[in-house]
This record gives sequence, structure tokens and C-alpha cells, in this order.
Amino acid sequence: MNQRPEQGEYMEFQEAYISLVPPEGDIITILREQSKEVFALLDGLSEEQGNYRYAPEKWSIKEMVGHLTDNDLIMSYRLLCFARGEQAPLPGYEEKDYVAAGHFDRFTLKQLVLHYRIVRESTLALLESLPDDVWTRAGNFYSVPVTVRAQACMIVGHERHHMNILQERYLNQV
Repeated sequence: MNQRPEQGEYMEFQEAYISLVPPEGDIITILREQSKEVFALLDGLSEEQGNYRYAPEKWSIKEMVGHLTDNDLIMSYRLLCFARGEQAPLPGYEEKDYVAAGHFDRFTLKQLVLHYRIVRESTLALLESLPDDVWTRAGNFYSVPVTVRAQACMIVGHERHHMNILQERYLNQV
């Protein structure tokens, strides 16, 4: 699906993520290529780096990877619901609570990256399975219509957002 969502296909706060998606190219190809870059970066980090926090109350890199995994699962579920025509309102989630409940620091970075990789492959398989006519189908998120293509762009943009933070606030400090 090459077309990006238009305003009105997503919530206003989602623009910050959607704006990080390259304006040209197939969204599935973009996500697949971005995933290669992300996993190459994460695979190159040490366990010590995985435990790093740039400030006392900030997530460790392991917690960030756990958050990215949770987010991929949640956003893919929403995307599946929208694609299948679900009209019941879908809930949001409180990312800080999810990270705290995930206890991600008890895992090795390698374990967390593997889990993320598996979840991402599932997300890509879902996107590749979608017929063209569902990409503009809208579901109900916080009583706002959100399209499948907007949700797919959210997955790409959210990951890009966190990779920017990883580069700027974590890896420039370690």
C-alpha cells in the first residue's frame, strides 16, 4: 500500500509518529528495511549497553526493546481488528505501566531482541496478508476512526521515534 493516510484517518497526536514515515515507497517494504537496520543496531549492542539508562528514571535499553515489542503487538492487534471490520472501541495503554509490569531487565538483551524479531515477523506477515481494499478501512480507537494504513504507519513511525531516541540519548552517551 503506497498511499499515506490523510488527516482525519488518525488521531491528532499520532501525527508525530506518522510524520516520521518516508513519504514515498511501499509501507511494508519500508518496515522490512527499517527492521533490518533496527535489528542490526540492536544485535550489535552489549549486555552492558542493554542495561544503560541515560537518566535515573528513564528506561534501560532493554526496557525500550520490551516497550517496542509490546507496542508492535498492540498496534498489530489494532490493525488486525480494523482490517477485519471491528467497530467496538479499542483501548489505549499506559506505556510506563506496561514497561514496569514487563520486568524486562530480568532478560538478556539477546532474549529481548529475539522476541522483538519474532513479533516483527508476525507484524510483517499480517501486513503482507492484507488485501488492497482493507487499507482504508477504519476502526474505532478512543471513539476516533483510524484506518489500517494509518495504523501501519504508526508502527513504522513509533519505532523510528524510539530509534532516534536510542541514537541521541543512549548510544551517544555509552
